[in-house]
Amino acid sequence: MRQLVPELIERYALDHSSPESAAMAALQQEAKESLSSPGMLSGPVVGRLLELLVWSTRAKLVLEIGTYAGYSALAMAAGLPDDGRIITCERSDEYAEFARRHIATSPYAHMVDLRVGPALETIQTLPGPFDFVFIDADKVSYRAYYEAVLNKLSPQGLIAVDNTLWSGRVLDERDPSADTRALAEFNDMLAHDERVGCVMLTVRDGVTLIRRRSALRE
Repeated sequence: MRQLVPELIERYALDHSSPESAAMAALQQEAKESLSSPGMLSGPVVGRLLELLVWSTRAKLVLEIGTYAGYSALAMAAGLPDDGRIITCERSDEYAEFARRHIATSPYAHMVDLRVGPALETIQTLPGPFDFVFIDADKVSYRAYYEAVLNKLSPQGLIAVDNTLWSGRVLDERDPSADTRALAEFNDMLAHDERVGCVMLTVRDGVTLIRRRSALRE
């Protein structure tokens, strides 16, 4: 993943955010050493952002699409009340097994429900409403995930979508890759979707926050 934020600024932001726990640091290190695509890790800055978003929205039911190593699920669980719950969807058996090990030894094991299988099929079985949704899975399906969860969002609910800047490749109209084109089209659609209000943050690889417009005073 190409670095969008200068390394010194990224390090400064990291050094001036609450440090990750030893368990989360160990999870991150093991994932980098043993899993494919370690760039998919949310990392400590995005992790703290997700934790604070979950906490500030007073979320009690969270849906995550794309578990990977479990880092982001555990980060969000830290922002939940003790009776809160997070349902996290993962298609890969390898990633799910890795995440389960780390979730099981965390203080949040009772909060995290990991579902293995195609996320769209899992979402169909879930009534919601969800107070917070984090989308960080296959990019070609972002639009489908968004449509699947939008009407299952609670009145004050929030959706966060990761990788919306895609290392800046969304600016390159000559980039033919399916992921890049899907993300660029998703971003364009979202900016003009009258059902929602949104803001794209230039955090790490881009994080877009979305709220249903019916919940906004405009």
